[in-house]
Amino acid sequence: MAGGSTDGRLQMEVLVIGAGLSGVAALIALRRAGVDNVMALEKSGRLGGTWRDSTYPGCGCDVPSMLYEYSFAPHPWSRCFADRSEILGYLETTAAMHGVGEAIRYNTEVLSARWEPDTHRWNLETTTGPYTARTVIVATGPWHRLRTPDIPGLDTFPGTLFHSADWNHDTDLTKRRVTVVGTGASTVQFLPEIQPKAAHVDVFQSTPQWVLPKPDFPLPAGLHRFLGRHPAARRALRGLHHWTQEAIAVPLRHPRLLRPLEAVASLHLRNSVPDRALRRALTPDHRLGGRRLITSDTYYPALTQPNVRLHPTRAAAVEGSHVIGADGTRARADVIVLATGYHVGDIPLARQLHGSDGTTLARTWADNRSAYLGTSVSGYPNLFLLIGPNLLTGTSAVPTVLEAQLRYITAALTHLRTNGYAALDVKPEAEESHQKALHKALDTTVYNTTGGSGYYFGLPGVNTFCWPWSTARLLKRLHAFTPDVYSWTPPRRLPAQARTERDGLPASPPGLRQ
Repeated sequence: MAGGSTDGRLQMEVLVIGAGLSGVAALIALRRAGVDNVMALEKSGRLGGTWRDSTYPGCGCDVPSMLYEYSFAPHPWSRCFADRSEILGYLETTAAMHGVGEAIRYNTEVLSARWEPDTHRWNLETTTGPYTARTVIVATGPWHRLRTPDIPGLDTFPGTLFHSADWNHDTDLTKRRVTVVGTGASTVQFLPEIQPKAAHVDVFQSTPQWVLPKPDFPLPAGLHRFLGRHPAARRALRGLHHWTQEAIAVPLRHPRLLRPLEAVASLHLRNSVPDRALRRALTPDHRLGGRRLITSDTYYPALTQPNVRLHPTRAAAVEGSHVIGADGTRARADVIVLATGYHVGDIPLARQLHGSDGTTLARTWADNRSAYLGTSVSGYPNLFLLIGPNLLTGTSAVPTVLEAQLRYITAALTHLRTNGYAALDVKPEAEESHQKALHKALDTTVYNTTGGSGYYFGLPGVNTFCWPWSTARLLKRLHAFTPDVYSWTPPRRLPAQARTERDGLPASPPGLRQ
């Protein structure tokens, strides 16, 4: 797995940062492409990423399970929409089955990563020592840094306070008064779980959400036996799920077609919530798809229970044990749960990634997080992002996008090696042209109808999350690796022995087998 070392630095062909859904997929794809000298650096003691960390009650997948798997590793899912524990188990089993577990260096946090133009390598400082690599793949994911609201008095709350993505399992909510701040995807999942045990639940809603029905049900063992004997039937069923998601995505790109989908959501609300005033409070004033799509058959019924009160206002302040709404309403709380999501798409590591001129990726992205096909950033040679900016849609299955990106990256690495280049760097004009076309296309989608704020907007007024076209177009773009959009750096002409001593590598280093 590991190469040689020089100056105390462990030498790798490729370093992957992160070992969640993206990082595990990267290790497997690179190994399958012949890259043996590869390692993933994982800051935690266990793989899994957001599925390891998000342990709130009811946490699960919001796309069908059959789409939330690697195409090369089908799984007999227990439900149509898998819960987080089954997804985490799947990732661990798949990593073990493909023999990449030993390629993960746990409890290793990257402190800095710097491109060295003279050696055409990335030098990394970590909590377990220094590394160097020809190529770095950032697989830290878009759901990483928690968003904590700035509510006056929150820090003086005398009760228990925690974020939904960092659930405090030591706190028993039985017969307690719980206040939930936020009504995004996590609230929709955990509220039905905590409502039966809590004495009372107050929910502060700054923005009502569109909620579509969720056809979640157990998948019987007999079905999996049948699909195991008939792989074509399984592929057909997976294809049906895929095209259903794509059909939902069409009106998101063409808002004039949204009315039928909004009618389905409105009917779902009307059938689930008998109280007219509560229905009014839960009715969005924005178009469906302008914010993250949410599906649930249990959220609305939980809100109708006698021990739940919806406050259709933002939480404006905390005074002692009371949460005060912007409309003046008050809720006494023993426990506050901040269900306020993530800084979506924000890569904390961007502050530690230094490109060819020493500039950090955070500074490069100060005005706009951009990347060519969400994968390459000009000025950062031999660096690739997984699930980078503007790669997902409201209905995307992340594994599908990941696998397409990894095919693109392995094609780039093959071109790098077979042509004897030392480095590749996407041309700034190619990145700029891609960004202009992308944002022009976004302007006509529903994703950009919320006034430049909300889930998809990593920066005010800049949608840094969404891909404005179809998944088929994304897969086609990533399938066709185009060398012409990159600048290629030839290696410095050094004698073979000098090159060996400089890099601490054999004259023909391990890596991509041809």
